[in-house]
Amino acid sequence: MRAIGFYEFGGPDVLRVVDLPEPHAGPGEVRVRVRAAAVNPADTLLRSGAQARAFAGVPGPYVPGMDIAGVIDEIGPGTETELSPGEPVMAMVMPLGPAAGAYAEYVVLPAGWVVRAPAGTDHAAAATLPMNGLTAQLTLDRLALAPGSVLAVIGAAGTLGGYLVQLGRHAGLTVVADAAPADEALVRRSGAADVVARGSDVAGRIRARYPDGVDAIADTALAGPRLFEAVRHGGAYARFRSADEPGGHELDGSGGISLRAIFVPDYAGRTDKLHQIRRLAESGVLTPRVATTLPGAEAADAHRRLEAGGLRGRLVLTF
Repeated sequence: MRAIGFYEFGGPDVLRVVDLPEPHAGPGEVRVRVRAAAVNPADTLLRSGAQARAFAGVPGPYVPGMDIAGVIDEIGPGTETELSPGEPVMAMVMPLGPAAGAYAEYVVLPAGWVVRAPAGTDHAAAATLPMNGLTAQLTLDRLALAPGSVLAVIGAAGTLGGYLVQLGRHAGLTVVADAAPADEALVRRSGAADVVARGSDVAGRIRARYPDGVDAIADTALAGPRLFEAVRHGGAYARFRSADEPGGHELDGSGGISLRAIFVPDYAGRTDKLHQIRRLAESGVLTPRVATTLPGAEAADAHRRLEAGGLRGRLVLTF
């Protein structure tokens, strides 16, 4: 089968079309004919070598990608599933081994990792939902804020930030978000009750609006400890990269703030949570965010565009 992978870590140009043995579904598994795979910051971390230790001694090629949408193509012997061949589906993929990621024509997964795509959603849109939607839901689950609490979302114009704003509003939270002037309308449409200008003093601007501090802050922009000023004593800070990853920060929990490390593999295989994301998309609570689609062979260009910044949705590779 055709996939997009690399044999050595580096810049976007290490990505290339590779021919791999076609996988088949075994007991308890299904095979998805991938039609779309979203391009996420996690993919660029894998490609660059930021997570190289996890692949020590594992031969390439390494195939990135954590989000797929497509159709059920094969059901393994003895597999119990409500899914049928030809059904549109979506899933989160964990690219932890050789040729294990989403940038491929076929992906084999445990049947419980795959759910129907939201009705009325095309493959590209569905591909933006699993990993980003699960990350946003995991964040809210870890923060466990009561309705009426104030959540600040930093990086609210991005895909993950936008999903957090939408889910936060749906959960009954008051969401304050940062945005550049050109993005303010987008962020408000997502459900932000209050918008402050983005930038180095965003914490001060939030504190000026909420003198006692917000109940929690979700730092999707990787701004780090300078945001603590905006959080009340006893509040919480959610971070999305570990200290040893680019953009990560060493955090000590000073100032009476509890830290929440958001690690989406904790929700790998959580069919209940992925069904929840599907239902939220079908009901209009979650709005898929597609910047544009590109053929899978143009993955290197997609990585360059993602790393350049400024996107207001996910780039999606098609297969």
